[in-house]
Amino acid sequence: MKLSALLLSVAALATAGAIAAEAPKTGGVLRFAVSAEPPNYDCHANTSFAFIHPVRPHYSTLLKFDTAKYPAIKGDLAESWTVSKDGLTYTFGLRKDVKFHDGSALSSEDIKATYERLRDPPPGVRSVRQASYADIASIETPDPLTVVFKLKKTNASMLSNFASPWDCVYSAAKLKQDPRFPERNILGTGPFTFVEHVAGSHWTARKFDGYYEKGKPYLNGFVAIFISGAPMVNALVAREVFVEFRGHSPADRDRIVKAGGDKVVVQETPWVCSLVVTFNTRKKPFDDARVRRALSLAIDRWTGAQALSKVALVRHVGGLLRPGYELAASEKELVNMPGFAKDINASRAEARKLLQAAGVPNLTFALTNRTVAMPYTPVGVFLIDQWRQIGLNVKHEQLETRLYLAAQQRDNPTFEAALDFNCDFMDEPNLQLQKYLSHDRSAINYAQQTDRVLDELYDKQSGELDKKKRYALLREFEKRALEQAYTIPTIWWHRLVVHHKPMKGWHITPSHYVGQDLADVWLDQ
Repeated sequence: MKLSALLLSVAALATAGAIAAEAPKTGGVLRFAVSAEPPNYDCHANTSFAFIHPVRPHYSTLLKFDTAKYPAIKGDLAESWTVSKDGLTYTFGLRKDVKFHDGSALSSEDIKATYERLRDPPPGVRSVRQASYADIASIETPDPLTVVFKLKKTNASMLSNFASPWDCVYSAAKLKQDPRFPERNILGTGPFTFVEHVAGSHWTARKFDGYYEKGKPYLNGFVAIFISGAPMVNALVAREVFVEFRGHSPADRDRIVKAGGDKVVVQETPWVCSLVVTFNTRKKPFDDARVRRALSLAIDRWTGAQALSKVALVRHVGGLLRPGYELAASEKELVNMPGFAKDINASRAEARKLLQAAGVPNLTFALTNRTVAMPYTPVGVFLIDQWRQIGLNVKHEQLETRLYLAAQQRDNPTFEAALDFNCDFMDEPNLQLQKYLSHDRSAINYAQQTDRVLDELYDKQSGELDKKKRYALLREFEKRALEQAYTIPTIWWHRLVVHHKPMKGWHITPSHYVGQDLADVWLDQ
Protein backbone atom coordinates (compact mmCIF):
# COMPACT_ATOMS: atom_id res chain seq x y z
CA MET A 1 0.00 0.00 0.00
CA LYS A 2 1.37 3.44 -0.91
CA LEU A 3 1.93 5.93 1.92
CA SER A 4 -0.65 8.38 0.52
CA ALA A 5 -3.37 5.74 0.37
CA LEU A 6 -2.44 4.51 3.84
CA LEU A 7 -2.71 8.01 5.28
CA LEU A 8 -6.17 8.43 3.78
CA SER A 9 -7.33 5.23 5.47
CA VAL A 10 -5.81 6.37 8.76
CA ALA A 11 -7.55 9.73 8.49
CA ALA A 12 -10.85 7.97 7.94
CA LEU A 13 -10.33 5.83 11.03
CA ALA A 14 -9.39 8.87 13.10
CA THR A 15 -12.37 10.91 11.93
CA ALA A 16 -14.80 8.10 12.64
CA GLY A 17 -13.58 7.63 16.20
CA ALA A 18 -12.43 11.05 17.37
CA ILE A 19 -14.34 12.48 20.31
CA ALA A 20 -13.72 15.94 21.69
CA ALA A 21 -13.05 15.88 25.43
CA GLU A 22 -11.13 17.61 28.13
CA ALA A 23 -7.42 16.79 28.38
CA PRO A 24 -6.29 14.10 28.18
CA LYS A 25 -8.52 13.72 25.17
CA THR A 26 -9.75 10.42 23.81
CA GLY A 27 -9.86 9.44 20.18
CA GLY A 28 -7.63 9.73 17.19
CA VAL A 29 -5.06 7.44 15.62
CA LEU A 30 -1.37 7.93 16.28
CA ARG A 31 0.76 7.62 13.16
CA PHE A 32 4.42 6.97 13.90
CA ALA A 33 7.44 5.87 11.89
CA VAL A 34 9.56 2.79 12.47
CA SER A 35 12.71 2.49 10.39
CA ALA A 36 12.81 -1.34 10.33
CA GLU A 37 10.46 -4.31 10.75
CA PRO A 38 10.28 -7.08 13.36
CA PRO A 39 11.65 -10.43 12.15
CA ASN A 40 8.89 -12.27 14.07
CA TYR A 41 6.33 -11.50 16.80
CA ASP A 42 7.93 -13.15 19.85
CA CYS A 43 8.91 -10.63 22.56
CA HIS A 44 11.11 -13.17 24.31
CA ALA A 45 13.28 -13.72 21.22
CA ASN A 46 13.81 -10.14 20.11
CA THR A 47 16.18 -7.29 20.94
CA SER A 48 15.44 -4.52 18.42
CA PHE A 49 13.36 -1.33 18.54
CA ALA A 50 11.94 -2.53 15.20
CA PHE A 51 10.06 -5.09 17.28
CA ILE A 52 9.21 -3.21 20.44
CA HIS A 53 7.63 -0.14 18.84
CA PRO A 54 4.89 -1.88 16.83
CA VAL A 55 4.44 -5.00 19.00
CA ARG A 56 4.79 -3.89 22.65
CA PRO A 57 1.42 -2.02 22.78
CA HIS A 58 -0.38 -5.37 22.43
CA TYR A 59 1.08 -6.76 25.65
CA SER A 60 1.29 -6.23 29.39
CA THR A 61 4.14 -7.12 31.72
CA LEU A 62 4.24 -7.95 35.42
CA LEU A 63 5.70 -4.53 36.35
CA LYS A 64 6.69 -1.55 34.21
CA PHE A 65 8.63 1.69 34.48
CA ASP A 66 6.86 4.90 35.38
CA THR A 67 8.30 6.99 32.55
CA ALA A 68 7.34 10.33 34.14
CA LYS A 69 9.40 9.29 37.20
CA TYR A 70 11.98 7.05 35.55
CA PRO A 71 13.58 4.82 36.84
CA ALA A 72 10.70 4.34 39.31
CA ILE A 73 8.74 1.12 38.88
CA LYS A 74 4.99 0.64 39.06
CA GLY A 75 2.61 -2.25 38.65
CA ASP A 76 1.25 -3.43 35.35
CA LEU A 77 -0.43 -6.81 35.73
CA ALA A 78 0.73 -6.85 39.35
CA GLU A 79 -1.07 -4.42 41.65
CA SER A 80 1.11 -5.27 44.67
CA TRP A 81 4.35 -7.05 45.51
CA THR A 82 6.62 -7.85 48.43
CA VAL A 83 10.24 -8.95 48.71
CA SER A 84 11.38 -11.09 51.62
CA LYS A 85 14.05 -9.76 53.98
CA ASP A 86 16.61 -12.24 52.68
CA GLY A 87 15.92 -11.11 49.09
CA LEU A 88 15.07 -14.63 47.95
CA THR A 89 11.28 -14.53 47.64
CA TYR A 90 9.21 -12.18 45.45
CA THR A 91 5.44 -12.36 45.85
CA PHE A 92 3.07 -10.63 43.41
CA GLY A 93 -0.64 -9.98 43.76
CA LEU A 94 -2.31 -9.73 40.35
CA ARG A 95 -5.11 -7.43 39.23
CA LYS A 96 -8.60 -8.86 39.03
CA ASP A 97 -10.58 -9.19 35.81
CA VAL A 98 -7.67 -8.82 33.38
CA LYS A 99 -8.59 -10.27 29.99
CA PHE A 100 -6.61 -11.43 27.00
CA HIS A 101 -7.75 -10.04 23.68
CA ASP A 102 -9.64 -13.28 22.96
CA GLY A 103 -11.72 -12.77 26.12
CA SER A 104 -9.98 -15.41 28.27
CA ALA A 105 -9.09 -14.44 31.84
CA LEU A 106 -5.52 -13.85 32.99
CA SER A 107 -4.36 -15.88 36.00
CA SER A 108 -1.14 -16.63 37.84
CA GLU A 109 -0.69 -19.66 35.58
CA ASP A 110 -0.08 -17.31 32.65
CA ILE A 111 2.63 -15.49 34.60
CA LYS A 112 4.23 -18.79 35.53
CA ALA A 113 4.15 -20.12 31.97
CA THR A 114 5.64 -16.88 30.66
CA TYR A 115 8.60 -16.88 33.04
CA GLU A 116 9.19 -20.61 32.70
CA ARG A 117 9.51 -19.97 28.96
CA LEU A 118 11.89 -17.05 29.59
CA ARG A 119 14.20 -18.90 31.99
CA ASP A 120 14.07 -22.38 30.43
CA PRO A 121 12.79 -22.19 26.84
CA PRO A 122 11.55 -25.47 25.33
CA PRO A 123 13.16 -26.89 22.18
CA GLY A 124 12.72 -24.59 19.21
CA VAL A 125 12.01 -21.52 21.38
CA ARG A 126 14.58 -18.73 21.73
CA SER A 127 14.83 -16.68 24.93
CA VAL A 128 17.49 -14.00 24.77
CA ARG A 129 16.87 -13.13 28.42
CA GLN A 130 17.44 -16.57 29.85
CA ALA A 131 20.45 -15.34 31.85
CA SER A 132 18.31 -12.66 33.54
CA TYR A 133 16.17 -15.31 35.19
CA ALA A 134 18.74 -18.05 35.80
CA ASP A 135 18.56 -17.30 39.54
CA ILE A 136 14.89 -18.33 39.78
CA ALA A 137 14.66 -21.67 41.59
CA SER A 138 10.88 -22.09 41.42
CA ILE A 139 7.64 -20.33 40.53
CA GLU A 140 4.58 -21.07 42.65
CA THR A 141 0.93 -20.18 42.07
CA PRO A 142 -0.91 -20.63 45.39
CA ASP A 143 -4.07 -19.10 43.91
CA PRO A 144 -5.19 -17.55 40.58
CA LEU A 145 -4.14 -14.04 41.63
CA THR A 146 -0.85 -14.79 43.41
CA VAL A 147 2.51 -15.79 41.98
CA VAL A 148 5.64 -16.43 44.05
CA PHE A 149 9.19 -16.46 42.68
CA LYS A 150 11.84 -18.14 44.82
CA LEU A 151 15.50 -17.46 44.01
CA LYS A 152 18.59 -19.62 44.38
CA LYS A 153 20.62 -16.58 45.42
CA THR A 154 20.21 -12.84 45.77
CA ASN A 155 20.08 -10.82 42.55
CA ALA A 156 20.66 -7.06 42.70
CA SER A 157 18.51 -6.39 39.62
CA MET A 158 15.67 -8.87 40.00
CA LEU A 159 12.84 -6.45 40.83
CA SER A 160 13.78 -4.22 37.91
CA ASN A 161 13.98 -7.28 35.67
CA PHE A 162 10.29 -7.89 36.31
CA ALA A 163 9.63 -4.48 34.69
CA SER A 164 11.36 -5.48 31.48
CA PRO A 165 9.32 -4.37 28.44
CA TRP A 166 10.47 -7.58 26.72
CA ASP A 167 8.70 -9.88 29.21
CA CYS A 168 5.36 -9.90 27.40
CA VAL A 169 2.91 -12.10 29.31
CA TYR A 170 1.54 -14.90 27.16
CA SER A 171 -1.45 -17.20 27.51
CA ALA A 172 -0.47 -20.42 29.28
CA ALA A 173 -3.17 -22.26 27.33
CA LYS A 174 -1.76 -21.12 23.97
CA LEU A 175 1.81 -21.97 25.02
CA LYS A 176 0.69 -25.43 26.07
CA GLN A 177 -0.84 -25.99 22.63
CA ASP A 178 2.20 -24.59 20.83
CA PRO A 179 5.29 -23.15 22.61
CA ARG A 180 6.08 -21.22 19.43
CA PHE A 181 2.61 -19.66 19.16
CA PRO A 182 3.88 -16.08 19.84
CA GLU A 183 6.26 -16.13 16.88
CA ARG A 184 3.45 -15.62 14.36
CA ASN A 185 0.46 -14.69 16.51
CA ILE A 186 -0.42 -11.69 18.66
CA LEU A 187 -2.46 -12.41 21.80
CA GLY A 188 -1.89 -10.19 24.79
CA THR A 189 -3.69 -8.22 27.49
CA GLY A 190 -2.26 -4.85 26.45
CA PRO A 191 -4.06 -1.63 25.53
CA PHE A 192 -4.26 -2.36 21.80
CA THR A 193 -5.44 -5.32 19.71
CA PHE A 194 -3.73 -6.39 16.52
CA VAL A 195 -5.36 -5.56 13.18
CA GLU A 196 -2.79 -6.23 10.44
CA HIS A 197 0.86 -6.27 9.45
CA VAL A 198 1.55 -5.50 5.81
CA ALA A 199 5.20 -6.28 5.19
CA GLY A 200 7.13 -3.33 3.85
CA SER A 201 4.28 -0.95 4.57
CA HIS A 202 2.64 -0.72 7.99
CA TRP A 203 1.36 -2.26 11.23
CA THR A 204 -2.14 -1.37 12.43
CA ALA A 205 -3.72 -1.70 15.89
CA ARG A 206 -7.06 -0.82 17.47
CA LYS A 207 -8.01 0.18 21.00
CA PHE A 208 -8.79 -2.78 23.28
CA ASP A 209 -12.11 -1.95 24.93
CA GLY A 210 -11.51 -4.61 27.57
CA TYR A 211 -8.19 -3.16 28.81
CA TYR A 212 -7.90 -3.45 32.58
CA GLU A 213 -7.23 0.28 33.17
CA LYS A 214 -10.60 1.95 32.66
CA GLY A 215 -10.59 4.93 30.33
CA LYS A 216 -7.36 3.85 28.65
CA PRO A 217 -5.94 3.76 26.13
CA TYR A 218 -6.92 7.25 25.04
CA LEU A 219 -6.15 6.59 21.38
CA ASN A 220 -8.57 4.78 19.07
CA GLY A 221 -5.59 3.05 17.53
CA PHE A 222 -2.18 3.45 15.99
CA VAL A 223 -0.44 2.84 12.70
CA ALA A 224 3.29 2.14 12.64
CA ILE A 225 4.56 3.06 9.19
CA PHE A 226 7.73 1.31 8.07
CA ILE A 227 9.79 4.09 6.57
CA SER A 228 13.39 5.19 7.03
CA GLY A 229 16.07 7.65 6.03
CA ALA A 230 15.17 10.83 4.18
CA PRO A 231 11.58 9.69 3.43
CA MET A 232 10.99 9.26 7.17
CA VAL A 233 12.30 12.75 7.92
CA ASN A 234 10.17 14.11 5.07
CA ALA A 235 7.11 12.41 6.56
CA LEU A 236 7.80 14.05 9.92
CA VAL A 237 8.29 17.47 8.34
CA ALA A 238 5.01 17.08 6.43
CA ARG A 239 3.24 15.80 9.59
CA GLU A 240 2.34 12.58 7.83
CA VAL A 241 3.61 10.95 11.02
CA PHE A 242 3.65 12.47 14.51
CA VAL A 243 6.88 10.94 15.75
CA GLU A 244 9.67 8.43 15.31
CA PHE A 245 10.29 7.10 18.84
CA ARG A 246 13.83 5.80 18.48
CA GLY A 247 15.84 8.97 17.86
CA HIS A 248 17.30 11.36 15.29
CA SER A 249 20.67 12.65 14.25
CA PRO A 250 21.40 16.29 15.14
CA ALA A 251 21.05 17.25 11.46
CA ASP A 252 17.62 15.62 11.11
CA ARG A 253 16.51 17.18 14.40
CA ASP A 254 17.52 20.61 13.12
CA ARG A 255 15.71 20.13 9.84
CA ILE A 256 12.46 19.06 11.52
CA VAL A 257 12.65 21.91 14.04
CA LYS A 258 13.34 24.45 11.31
CA ALA A 259 10.27 23.30 9.40
CA GLY A 260 7.98 22.85 12.41
CA GLY A 261 9.00 25.78 14.60
CA ASP A 262 6.93 25.98 17.76
CA LYS A 263 4.64 23.21 16.49
CA VAL A 264 7.19 20.53 17.39
CA VAL A 265 8.73 19.42 20.68
CA VAL A 266 12.30 18.16 21.20
CA GLN A 267 13.08 15.72 24.01
CA GLU A 268 16.61 14.44 24.65
CA THR A 269 18.60 12.33 27.12
CA PRO A 270 21.73 10.18 27.36
CA TRP A 271 20.97 6.72 26.02
CA VAL A 272 21.45 3.25 27.50
CA CYS A 273 22.69 2.12 24.12
CA SER A 274 26.00 1.66 22.40
CA LEU A 275 27.33 0.14 19.22
CA VAL A 276 29.82 -2.65 19.80
CA VAL A 277 32.02 -4.61 17.43
CA THR A 278 31.67 -8.36 17.82
CA PHE A 279 34.39 -10.63 16.47
CA ASN A 280 33.50 -14.18 15.49
CA THR A 281 36.01 -16.07 17.62
CA ARG A 282 35.30 -19.28 15.71
CA LYS A 283 36.87 -17.81 12.57
CA LYS A 284 40.56 -17.22 12.12
CA PRO A 285 42.31 -14.92 12.83
CA PHE A 286 39.65 -13.62 15.25
CA ASP A 287 40.26 -16.58 17.53
CA ASP A 288 43.50 -14.73 18.45
CA ALA A 289 43.16 -12.15 21.25
CA ARG A 290 46.08 -10.18 19.80
CA VAL A 291 44.15 -9.53 16.59
CA ARG A 292 40.97 -8.53 18.38
CA ARG A 293 42.81 -6.24 20.79
CA ALA A 294 44.74 -4.62 17.92
CA LEU A 295 41.49 -3.71 16.19
CA SER A 296 40.24 -2.09 19.38
CA LEU A 297 43.48 -0.18 19.93
CA ALA A 298 43.24 1.31 16.43
CA ILE A 299 40.00 3.16 17.20
CA ASP A 300 40.30 6.79 18.31
CA ARG A 301 37.08 6.90 20.33
CA TRP A 302 37.72 10.31 21.87
CA THR A 303 38.21 12.23 18.61
CA GLY A 304 35.65 10.07 16.84
CA ALA A 305 32.95 10.88 19.40
CA GLN A 306 33.42 14.61 18.84
CA ALA A 307 33.20 14.30 15.07
CA LEU A 308 30.36 11.77 14.94
CA SER A 309 28.22 13.69 17.44
CA LYS A 310 27.75 16.37 14.78
CA VAL A 311 26.29 13.98 12.22
CA ALA A 312 24.98 10.96 14.11
CA LEU A 313 23.10 10.09 17.29
CA VAL A 314 26.27 9.04 19.13
CA ARG A 315 28.12 11.30 21.56
CA HIS A 316 29.65 9.72 24.69
CA VAL A 317 32.85 7.70 25.24
CA GLY A 318 32.44 4.88 27.71
CA GLY A 319 33.33 1.29 28.46
CA LEU A 320 30.93 -1.57 29.06
CA LEU A 321 28.51 0.58 31.08
CA ARG A 322 26.98 3.96 30.14
CA PRO A 323 29.28 6.89 30.99
CA GLY A 324 27.75 8.87 33.85
CA TYR A 325 26.04 5.84 35.37
CA GLU A 326 27.08 5.39 39.00
CA LEU A 327 28.58 1.95 38.42
CA ALA A 328 30.41 2.86 35.19
CA ALA A 329 34.16 3.42 35.00
CA SER A 330 35.32 7.01 35.42
CA GLU A 331 37.30 8.66 32.63
CA LYS A 332 40.43 8.40 34.80
CA GLU A 333 39.95 4.62 35.05
CA LEU A 334 38.89 4.24 31.44
CA VAL A 335 42.00 5.81 29.85
CA ASN A 336 44.11 3.07 31.43
CA MET A 337 42.12 0.30 29.74
CA PRO A 338 42.90 -1.18 26.29
CA GLY A 339 41.44 0.93 23.50
CA PHE A 340 40.75 4.06 25.54
CA ALA A 341 44.15 5.73 25.87
CA LYS A 342 44.16 9.27 24.47
CA ASP A 343 47.54 8.86 22.70
CA ILE A 344 46.16 7.26 19.52
CA ASN A 345 49.56 7.15 17.81
CA ALA A 346 50.99 5.01 20.59
CA SER A 347 47.90 2.77 20.55
CA ARG A 348 48.12 2.25 16.81
CA ALA A 349 51.83 1.46 17.02
CA GLU A 350 50.97 -1.25 19.57
CA ALA A 351 48.16 -2.48 17.30
CA ARG A 352 50.57 -2.93 14.37
CA LYS A 353 52.99 -4.89 16.56
CA LEU A 354 50.19 -7.21 17.71
CA LEU A 355 49.03 -7.86 14.14
CA GLN A 356 52.61 -8.51 13.05
CA ALA A 357 53.10 -10.97 15.91
CA ALA A 358 49.84 -12.70 14.98
CA GLY A 359 51.02 -13.02 11.37
CA VAL A 360 48.30 -10.84 9.82
CA PRO A 361 49.81 -7.35 9.36
CA ASN A 362 47.68 -6.69 6.26
CA LEU A 363 44.44 -8.33 7.39
CA THR A 364 41.42 -8.21 5.05
CA PHE A 365 37.92 -8.86 6.39
CA ALA A 366 34.26 -7.81 6.14
CA LEU A 367 32.36 -5.72 8.69
CA THR A 368 28.74 -6.88 8.77
CA ASN A 369 26.45 -3.94 9.46
CA ARG A 370 22.79 -2.97 9.39
CA THR A 371 20.94 -0.89 6.78
CA VAL A 372 19.50 1.34 9.53
CA ALA A 373 21.20 4.63 8.66
CA MET A 374 21.39 6.12 12.16
CA PRO A 375 23.88 5.50 13.64
CA TYR A 376 25.00 2.27 11.97
CA THR A 377 26.20 3.66 8.64
CA PRO A 378 28.32 6.57 9.90
CA VAL A 379 29.82 4.53 12.74
CA GLY A 380 30.58 1.69 10.32
CA VAL A 381 32.31 4.09 7.93
CA PHE A 382 34.25 5.59 10.86
CA LEU A 383 35.49 2.19 12.05
CA ILE A 384 36.62 1.15 8.58
CA ASP A 385 38.58 4.39 8.29
CA GLN A 386 40.21 3.75 11.67
CA TRP A 387 41.31 0.25 10.64
CA ARG A 388 42.62 1.42 7.27
CA GLN A 389 44.97 3.69 9.19
CA ILE A 390 46.82 0.63 10.48
CA GLY A 391 46.97 -0.95 7.01
CA LEU A 392 43.85 -3.11 7.04
CA ASN A 393 41.41 -3.62 4.17
CA VAL A 394 37.82 -3.81 5.38
CA LYS A 395 34.68 -4.33 3.29
CA HIS A 396 31.44 -2.72 4.55
CA GLU A 397 28.64 -5.29 4.24
CA GLN A 398 25.25 -3.78 5.16
CA LEU A 399 22.21 -6.05 5.47
CA GLU A 400 18.48 -5.53 6.03
CA THR A 401 17.54 -6.01 9.71
CA ARG A 402 16.20 -9.57 9.40
CA LEU A 403 19.31 -10.78 7.52
CA TYR A 404 21.63 -8.75 9.75
CA LEU A 405 20.25 -10.40 12.89
CA ALA A 406 20.23 -13.84 11.29
CA ALA A 407 23.90 -13.46 10.32
CA GLN A 408 24.83 -13.17 14.00
CA GLN A 409 22.20 -15.36 15.63
CA ARG A 410 22.44 -18.56 13.59
CA ASP A 411 23.98 -21.61 15.28
CA ASN A 412 27.16 -21.47 13.20
CA PRO A 413 27.56 -17.82 12.21
CA THR A 414 29.82 -17.08 9.26
CA PHE A 415 30.40 -13.35 9.79
CA GLU A 416 33.90 -12.16 10.62
CA ALA A 417 33.20 -8.91 12.49
CA ALA A 418 29.82 -7.28 13.06
CA LEU A 419 28.64 -3.91 14.28
CA ASP A 420 26.17 -5.00 16.93
CA PHE A 421 24.10 -3.00 19.42
CA ASN A 422 24.11 -3.37 23.18
CA CYS A 423 20.98 -1.54 24.31
CA ASP A 424 18.62 -2.24 27.15
CA PHE A 425 15.72 -0.91 29.14
CA MET A 426 17.77 0.43 32.05
CA ASP A 427 21.28 0.92 33.41
CA GLU A 428 22.10 -2.41 35.03
CA PRO A 429 25.28 -4.51 34.79
CA ASN A 430 23.28 -7.73 34.96
CA LEU A 431 21.80 -6.70 31.62
CA GLN A 432 24.60 -4.85 29.85
CA LEU A 433 27.21 -7.51 30.65
CA GLN A 434 25.24 -10.48 29.32
CA LYS A 435 26.72 -9.98 25.87
CA TYR A 436 30.15 -10.76 27.38
CA LEU A 437 29.18 -14.02 29.09
CA SER A 438 30.19 -17.38 27.63
CA HIS A 439 28.20 -18.49 24.62
CA ASP A 440 26.54 -21.36 26.49
CA ARG A 441 25.18 -18.87 29.04
CA SER A 442 24.08 -15.98 26.86
CA ALA A 443 21.87 -15.98 23.76
CA ILE A 444 23.12 -12.50 22.84
CA ASN A 445 26.82 -13.38 22.85
CA TYR A 446 27.49 -13.53 19.12
CA ALA A 447 31.29 -13.68 19.56
CA GLN A 448 30.86 -17.38 20.47
CA GLN A 449 33.62 -17.37 23.12
CA THR A 450 33.79 -19.36 26.33
CA ASP A 451 35.43 -17.41 29.17
CA ARG A 452 34.83 -18.82 32.66
CA VAL A 453 36.77 -15.96 34.26
CA LEU A 454 34.18 -13.49 32.99
CA ASP A 455 31.37 -15.85 33.98
CA GLU A 456 32.67 -16.06 37.56
CA LEU A 457 33.13 -12.30 37.88
CA TYR A 458 29.63 -11.74 36.47
CA ASP A 459 28.11 -14.09 39.04
CA LYS A 460 29.96 -12.40 41.89
CA GLN A 461 28.84 -8.89 40.96
CA SER A 462 25.30 -10.01 40.11
CA GLY A 463 24.32 -10.73 43.70
CA GLU A 464 26.59 -8.19 45.42
CA LEU A 465 24.41 -5.67 47.26
CA ASP A 466 27.33 -3.58 48.57
CA LYS A 467 27.89 -0.94 45.87
CA LYS A 468 31.59 -0.42 46.59
CA LYS A 469 32.31 -4.13 46.36
CA ARG A 470 30.19 -4.44 43.25
CA TYR A 471 31.99 -1.49 41.64
CA ALA A 472 35.38 -3.17 42.22
CA LEU A 473 34.15 -6.45 40.73
CA LEU A 474 32.82 -4.59 37.71
CA ARG A 475 36.21 -3.01 37.04
CA GLU A 476 37.80 -6.47 37.12
CA PHE A 477 35.19 -7.72 34.66
CA GLU A 478 35.66 -4.70 32.38
CA LYS A 479 39.45 -4.98 32.35
CA ARG A 480 39.28 -8.66 31.42
CA ALA A 481 36.64 -8.08 28.73
CA LEU A 482 38.60 -5.24 27.10
CA GLU A 483 41.87 -7.19 27.20
CA GLN A 484 40.29 -10.22 25.54
CA ALA A 485 38.26 -7.99 23.19
CA TYR A 486 35.70 -10.58 22.11
CA THR A 487 33.22 -7.71 21.84
CA ILE A 488 34.39 -4.11 22.07
CA PRO A 489 32.38 -0.93 22.77
CA THR A 490 32.66 1.95 20.31
CA ILE A 491 30.69 5.12 21.21
CA TRP A 492 27.58 5.51 23.35
CA TRP A 493 24.42 7.08 21.94
CA HIS A 494 22.53 10.27 22.79
CA ARG A 495 18.78 10.19 22.25
CA LEU A 496 17.00 13.03 20.40
CA VAL A 497 13.29 12.67 19.69
CA VAL A 498 11.25 15.28 17.86
CA HIS A 499 7.46 15.02 17.82
CA HIS A 500 4.54 17.17 16.82
CA LYS A 501 2.88 19.05 19.69
CA PRO A 502 -0.52 17.35 19.48
CA MET A 503 1.05 14.12 20.74
CA LYS A 504 0.97 14.23 24.52
CA GLY A 505 1.48 11.87 27.44
CA TRP A 506 4.79 10.45 26.23
CA HIS A 507 8.01 10.95 28.23
CA ILE A 508 11.48 10.27 26.90
CA THR A 509 13.71 7.91 28.92
CA PRO A 510 17.32 6.72 28.48
CA SER A 511 15.91 3.63 26.76
CA HIS A 512 14.00 3.49 23.49
CA TYR A 513 12.41 0.25 24.70
CA VAL A 514 10.66 1.72 27.74
CA GLY A 515 7.29 3.49 27.76
CA GLN A 516 6.12 2.12 24.43
CA ASP A 517 2.81 0.49 25.37
CA LEU A 518 1.18 3.84 24.39
CA ALA A 519 -1.55 3.48 27.05
CA ASP A 520 -0.99 7.05 28.28
CA VAL A 521 -0.46 8.75 24.91
CA TRP A 522 -3.16 11.03 23.57
CA LEU A 523 -3.71 13.51 20.77
CA ASP A 524 -4.70 17.12 21.39
CA GLN A 525 -6.39 17.83 18.06
